[in-house]
Amino acid sequence: MEHPRTASEVEHANAVRAMFSGIAPRYDVLNHVLSANIDKRWRRLVRECLADVLNNESATVLDVACGTGDLSIELRSNSKARVIGTDFCRPMLEFADRKTADALLDIPYIEADAMQLSFADRSFDAVTIAFGLRNLSNFSVGLKELFRILKPGGRLVVLEFSKPRIPGFAALFNLYFTRVLPRIGGAVSGSRGAYEYLPDSVSKFPDQKGLAKAMEGAGFSSVGFRNLTGGIAALHTGNRSG
Repeated sequence: MEHPRTASEVEHANAVRAMFSGIAPRYDVLNHVLSANIDKRWRRLVRECLADVLNNESATVLDVACGTGDLSIELRSNSKARVIGTDFCRPMLEFADRKTADALLDIPYIEADAMQLSFADRSFDAVTIAFGLRNLSNFSVGLKELFRILKPGGRLVVLEFSKPRIPGFAALFNLYFTRVLPRIGGAVSGSRGAYEYLPDSVSKFPDQKGLAKAMEGAGFSSVGFRNLTGGIAALHTGNRSG
């Protein structure tokens, strides 16, 4: 069932699309530099969560909000499963296409909105979304849409920034995240606003337990999460049982 967009949701989606279009040329470099390459390890952990699916040549995996294709490429590399990437920002997908061709991989990329995907019900054996769920204008609706396209027995893996759990480390990281990162990101990308949006969007997003509860509310079962790097990010998993 299609979710009727409110005016504020439409405005939010348009602003996010424009923001990512503007930073697309420097997006990869900044991701790796600002995270000290930890983001690469996090994506490998997503792959590990889906090792059995990726080893199945009849399986199809959808990477939602795939951006420039880092996770899609990680999933497809040395995999038997088919992997498809989707994002609503065309400039990001253009970079994904180039990187995929350079890696000599076959990943079709489809421009689509994560809250209104053009796929039939129960189409995919697994769905992933990395650092994209919090960018949706209504992430609860987004979760229901991801549930809709999963086959019974299918698995969702969400990689997202979260709330650090170690008090001293949390304070230090928050200082970096809110003060240092926007300055570096703004200087390199030319868009400080995009890197001020990042910590702001994380602060408004549910913490680990809150996201797990939201996944259960969307219909997912066997929901669990794993804190990564002290809780800077978290890896959430859930199944569609029927």
